[in-house]
Amino acid sequence: MSAVLDLHVHSEASDDSRASVEAYLQWLSLRGSERPVDGIVLTEHRQFNAQADYRALEDRYGLLVLKGAELETEYGHLLVYGITPELARRFNLADIRLPAQGLIDEVRRLGGAVVAAHPGRVRVGLYDHYADKPALRGLVALEGLNGGSRGDENARSAELVRRLSLPATGGSDSHLVSTVGLCATRFAGRITNIAELVAALWSGDFEPADFRKPKPAAAAKSNAAAG
Repeated sequence: MSAVLDLHVHSEASDDSRASVEAYLQWLSLRGSERPVDGIVLTEHRQFNAQADYRALEDRYGLLVLKGAELETEYGHLLVYGITPELARRFNLADIRLPAQGLIDEVRRLGGAVVAAHPGRVRVGLYDHYADKPALRGLVALEGLNGGSRGDENARSAELVRRLSLPATGGSDSHLVSTVGLCATRFAGRITNIAELVAALWSGDFEPADFRKPKPAAAAKSNAAAG
């Protein structure tokens, strides 16, 4: 049984989002045919709430809610999964200039996984930083498909995925209820907790999933080609 998870979601706990976790789950439960995801991973900016418990909401809506974080480093933004109390003590998660390689090494040592967020995005993605910095070691994947990216940012991410020969994940990067689940990651096996998510990320057996509707021009071009 496969699992489809939106690995990059921001709730009202992030300073630039007003969407509640329950609102996200309500939206997804009503639009399961359009966005067939099995759950979401909360990746709040520069923080991790170890005490937050979403089991009641999971039971109510039949969707999984896991927790990670989007942290900021001198290489741009990184999505961290499997945050432990020791990691939170070791690093100030609110710091906007965390040492990327040191963070990745420590996350790996403590049993977690790190994915580069929206690597094609200007200034906060790996693409620009790799122009004059050495490559990071220990990333499990790059976020090859980001629902909040614009212009050629996803194309730049895809180029970096090919260049580095790393797996690609997908996430909505949602800050609004209506955009949750637009992009996600399809895993080969079932995932029910954060440990299983981390193991699945390290396995590399996953792919980005795109549930966005094609733009009218693109759809017309596709139909013309098919005819």
